[in-house]
This record gives sequence, structure tokens and C-alpha cells, in this order.
Amino acid sequence: LEDLQDAFDFCFKVHYQPGEERSNDPQYTRQLQMLQAKLQNLDQQRRRVLDQMQQLLGRSETLRELLQQELGAWQERQQRSCLGAPTNTNLRLLETWFTELGQGLFQLQKLLQALSDLRLKVTYERDPLVADTPLLQQRLREQLTHLLKSAFVVEQQPSTPNPCKRPLVLRTGSKFSARARLLVRLHDRSHRMEAKIHIDRSGKGSKGAGEVGVGLGAVGTHGGPGPHGDHGATSSQSPLVVTEELHLITFTLAYAYCGLELELETSTLPVVIISNNNQFSSAWASILWFNMLSSDPKASGTPQPSPPLAPWPRLAEVLSWQFESVVERGLSRDHLLMLAEKLFG
Repeated sequence: LEDLQDAFDFCFKVHYQPGEERSNDPQYTRQLQMLQAKLQNLDQQRRRVLDQMQQLLGRSETLRELLQQELGAWQERQQRSCLGAPTNTNLRLLETWFTELGQGLFQLQKLLQALSDLRLKVTYERDPLVADTPLLQQRLREQLTHLLKSAFVVEQQPSTPNPCKRPLVLRTGSKFSARARLLVRLHDRSHRMEAKIHIDRSGKGSKGAGEVGVGLGAVGTHGGPGPHGDHGATSSQSPLVVTEELHLITFTLAYAYCGLELELETSTLPVVIISNNNQFSSAWASILWFNMLSSDPKASGTPQPSPPLAPWPRLAEVLSWQFESVVERGLSRDHLLMLAEKLFG
């Protein structure tokens, strides 16, 4: 396309002479006809390239939707694993898919920029680059934004160093760890990526008594240039209220690559903060009940007069996971029947 444009531009500057009356010159008429043919060919090629870009953006959008489904399935597996279910939560394959799609979209961004540069050199009436290129760039930016925002995930949910403790139940005065990961391994090396951490960023109120401090330790984002590119992040928050209420820990990340700058955000599953071991059972019940019945972490901020009802098959499955996570063996049908009789008579 660039070669065609250069050839037309050269012939146009050599042969076209506006202001001169040469309509009776047959040679000049043939030269104008040749220029018109070159312009038509250039216009056809520009439209063909734009059509190809449209098709590529359509395919990439379909692929992004498929990746979103795979990511949703992974998030469900991670949520089940926090309840003790034996599931695979490895992110390596998803990271490969997200990164390759990101590379393709950023390559399309470079091609669209090249088309914009061609338009600045040569344009004409009803030039398709004038009308279509900005629309394609906007569509591509939207795809990149959606991809990158969904690619920032919590790889490891908050947990204490004590292996006997359940995840998502944190204790005041004790450190815990969590890890966020950017699945698109593309970023500007001159731009330092550092995560910031917030608790209850949405600003929902906590009700209860006994304000205590909670410290964040060993928290990081994975997504640096190397295979173990962790970037540490710590946060000091105002005192939180110790109740059985659910809190969200949110990671934010300033992302920059190839002229695109975004603030990415991801949140953990809801956590409960306790101040002594006597509160552990009720705290874990809150975690178990929420994750058993909801897949949206932000729904934890919606006040409810009473806990929602859970169907017995779902509760039985979760109870079996609890035992399996400890003794590596789930509950049998007879065990579950006995529990059902104890609970329901």
C-alpha cells in the first residue's frame, strides 16, 4: 500500500499541472487518465486493507470473549479451592493466551498508526482512511482496555502463613499474603509497575464495635519482565471494625505500554477480620456461605436482613470439600445422609 501511494504521489507531482489549459493535448489527457487509474487502484487497496483490519478486530473480539469465559471458569475453580475443593488453579496457560492476544492487538495498533501516517501524506475526496481509521482505532482501544482490565487478577487469595488456618479469614496483628498477577506480560520497561492496596475502596461502612488495625504484608503483583517478576506493595490502612462483615482488598496498578496508559483494578474474594480465635468459626461460616452462593465479590457489600438459603446438595458438596481438604478424603453418601438427618431431622 505504501509503494502504491508513493508511485501515485510521484506521478501526480510530475504530470499534474493545475492552472494550465491543456485539454486539447492528447498526451496530457492520457497522463491524467493514468493518474486516475492509479488513484482508483490506491483507493481500492486502502479499502481492502481496512476491510482486513475490520475482520481481524472481529476475530480478536471473538477470541477475547472466549478467553473471558475461560477466565471466569478459572475464577470459579479458585473460589471452590478456597472452600477446600481439589481443583487446578494454575494460570500459565491463560497467561500465554492473554499475552499472545495482547501482542496481536498491539501489532494492529501499530498498523493503524501507519495507516494514519499514510493519510497525512496523500488524501483525496472520499478517502476511506479519513472516515474509517479513527473508528478502528477507537474500537481497538476498547478491546485493549477490556483485555487488560480482565487480565489483572488475584492469583493467590489472602491467607495467613499458618497452613492450618483457612484462607480469607485474617487476624489483627498478624501478617497475611496475597498476590495479584497481570496475565498480559507486556509493559513498558521504563515504567515501574507497582501495585497499591486498598481495603473497602468502595467506601461501604462497617458496623460493629472494637476498632483494630490490620497490617498488609508480603503482598505483590506478578507480571514483570522475568519469570519471577514480583513487585512488592504494602499499605497502611485506617483501623477497621472487627465483626463478621465481609471486606474487600483491592489492588490497583498503573499500566503503560505503547502509548496506552490505564489504571487496572482487581479485588480479592471477601475476607473477614477477627481479633481472637473464638471468632474463627463464625468468620469461616460467613466466608463459606458467601462463596457457596455468590460468584461476585462486590456483592458482599450489599446488606441483607438474613443469610440467603442454600440448597442441601450444594451445602453437602461444600461440607465434603471441608473434610477432603484436611484428611484428603471426602464424605461418603452415608456420611452426608447422617449429617442431613442431624440438621433436618
